[in-house]
Amino acid sequence: MADMDHEEKTEDPSAKRLREAREKGQTIRSKDFNTMMALIFAASIFFIFGNHISRQMLLMMQQSFTFDIDRLITVSVSMEHVAYLLSTIGWVLLPLFVLLFIVPLGASLILGGWVFSREQMRPKLSRLNPLGGFKRMVALKSYVEMIKAFLKFLVVLTVALIVLKTEIPALMSLAHTSIETAIHQGALIVATSFIWVASSLLFIAAIDVPFQIYEHRKSMRMSKQELRDEYKETEGKPEIKSAIRRAQQEISRRRMLAEVPKADVVLTNPSHYAIALKYKDKGAKAPVVVAKGKNLIAFQITREAQNHAVPVLAVPPLARAIYYSTKLNAEIPRGLYIAVAQVLAYVFQLRDKKRYDHKPEILQNVPIPDELAREEDAE
Repeated sequence: MADMDHEEKTEDPSAKRLREAREKGQTIRSKDFNTMMALIFAASIFFIFGNHISRQMLLMMQQSFTFDIDRLITVSVSMEHVAYLLSTIGWVLLPLFVLLFIVPLGASLILGGWVFSREQMRPKLSRLNPLGGFKRMVALKSYVEMIKAFLKFLVVLTVALIVLKTEIPALMSLAHTSIETAIHQGALIVATSFIWVASSLLFIAAIDVPFQIYEHRKSMRMSKQELRDEYKETEGKPEIKSAIRRAQQEISRRRMLAEVPKADVVLTNPSHYAIALKYKDKGAKAPVVVAKGKNLIAFQITREAQNHAVPVLAVPPLARAIYYSTKLNAEIPRGLYIAVAQVLAYVFQLRDKKRYDHKPEILQNVPIPDELAREEDAE
């Protein structure tokens, strides 16, 4: 039993396992990918609308540091002025905040899709267990995450230092310009630096995304025993087997009825049996049974034949003999060659004279060998 519990998981996950894992909120996620997308989009917006933002901020600063006696002595006026300044800041920065909220949602849709799982929101006392927290801290995955965080810090710090070193001359030159120009140029430098630093996360995300996909697939793998148990649980259930069998029978019935319009003749009992025969089918040496059935299926075969102008003949002894002696898509036995030849000759004669009016005709004296003959009560 212990060997079964520790059996190596080498098999690809089944659709049922993937569906259950998704319902529990277990799907592909990359925090680095989400962070990268949010920062790059925010940096792009800041780069595009940096001048507008800097102008609004400059205007707000001018208004903030401009005082008059009414604002100083009247509390209501002062509060209105503060509210105005805060609303101005809010409207200026609102697009950035909205973007930082929406972009991670879009990034989640790209990688793994949106999943709303009640399982993840349920409180679990095991999460409060200090021993469980210590186990998570010493787990291999925790070490990997710690190394990733350190690498991210190094990459971002390196890019930031390079950008800062590059922009130092431009920053120093701002001291010799007007306040308006300095703010505008400073905003442009900050936006450019922001884009470079955010773009550095591309390198990290390019490593993390494949790693997260690999880890997710690895965690979803199943052992052979788990696959066998799942099969017994689903396909092995009697009701599932019955449903599959009914579906297969329905598909076979539809496929068989689709062959009836191609038949040369349909022989009936006339009500209990129906046999559709086709001559010269795919090089066959003898007529082939392309459809056969009893009761309801016999009625459906007959109706399909009448709808497509296929001759329907009531030849009870021959219909019963073919039904019990010949499988579907098989040639009729040699003992019935003469009887079937007589029927086909009669059908071809009717076609030539164009006298068939869809009413079943009864042929007399059709020779049926004793070993193939079936009585009416044989059904």
